[in-house]
Amino acid sequence: MQTTAERLPHDMAIDRPARLGALFDAHHERLYRLARRLTPTEDDALDLVQETFLKAARGSGVPDAANAEAWLVRVLVNTRRDQWRKAANRRRQAPDAHLIGPPPSSPEARAVASATVWRALEALHPRRRAVIVLHELEGASAAAIASLLGITSVTVRWHLSRGRRELTHALAASKGGTR
Repeated sequence: MQTTAERLPHDMAIDRPARLGALFDAHHERLYRLARRLTPTEDDALDLVQETFLKAARGSGVPDAANAEAWLVRVLVNTRRDQWRKAANRRRQAPDAHLIGPPPSSPEARAVASATVWRALEALHPRRRAVIVLHELEGASAAAIASLLGITSVTVRWHLSRGRRELTHALAASKGGTR
């Protein structure tokens, strides 16, 4: 398998659209998988990936090919954190708005469990939520998450510990019990 550096010719630094196209071809599947873990629907994940590449296209410069994936993942995670922050602000401004949501797509237990987990994840601080999703669902190591988010490994482990406790508490509360 070729690395991104091998796929990007040296003269592509000048040809920005071709470079962005090559970056998309090289990384869109990985970014989509991550976005799918961070968003509740496939459409939201596709929108998040699209927004990531739009920011790359508008930005002053994408790092070299060796660092491009980490940079794109960081842009994606930061974009999602901004979306979570905006949603939290909207909920604070209209406290009853969260009661009106999309109708349940299916009465199956899997859909109920998924919705319960998403509600529990939404209760977490955005950075903690990103750390939990990257580690638990994407399988990223603490060192990789630290590099992507620009924090230390110790901070990642702290967010994992706190996030797991908060998720356990939120899930227990949703079942009517306390822990």
